[in-house]
Amino acid sequence: MAHRGASKAAPANTLAAFRLARDMGAHAVELDVRQCASGELVVHHDPQIADGRIIIHLTKSQLPEHIPTLDEALDACGDMWVNVEVKNYYTEPDYDANDTRTLAVLDVLRRHVAAHGDVNRYLLSCFRRKTVDRAHAEWAALPTAWLTVNVSDAAALARDLRESGHAAVHPEVSRVTKELIDAFHAEGVRVNTWTCDDPARMRELIAWGIDGICTNVPDVALDVLRG
Repeated sequence: MAHRGASKAAPANTLAAFRLARDMGAHAVELDVRQCASGELVVHHDPQIADGRIIIHLTKSQLPEHIPTLDEALDACGDMWVNVEVKNYYTEPDYDANDTRTLAVLDVLRRHVAAHGDVNRYLLSCFRRKTVDRAHAEWAALPTAWLTVNVSDAAALARDLRESGHAAVHPEVSRVTKELIDAFHAEGVRVNTWTCDDPARMRELIAWGIDGICTNVPDVALDVLRG
């Protein structure tokens, strides 16, 4: 999974990074979604742009040209599977307690599914558990995943995510163990980890049966898989 595209070789979360990941042969792309003042969904990791201005306070025309819309980014990803991370955290200036942004993301994904015919080519994830719960409640067929740094009780969380209808958990790579992967797989929940650029760690995760590795260097990960 190309983290914000092939972000080691191209600017992160840009059309160039997504196209390069596709050209490298990446299986999937991870990207971040926010919303600007004029309503467009845009792909950017931080709530502010480089000069410090807040995206939610700016119209699309005020944003730098390299920041794409979600529609543009999905088109650039071509046939790759796409993990759409909705940025929605309570400490940030664009926090959306009502998940209006999430519903707008679902509308965009519905259009793309209608055009391509496969809901399973997309997955919605978020660090805010209520957001992924809301997404699943609105569209149960769309795969959803909870992003987290740490997992304190893998067996309990795996049961919870399965019972809540979620497809995957996305833990930070340093916290992943074989036991964690096994616990989630026992409940039919996939494990996609972020962010791993080290080939030795990639090999270990693959040996343990990880489902997805989010990486800034998809070309390196593909070489590891081929080996």
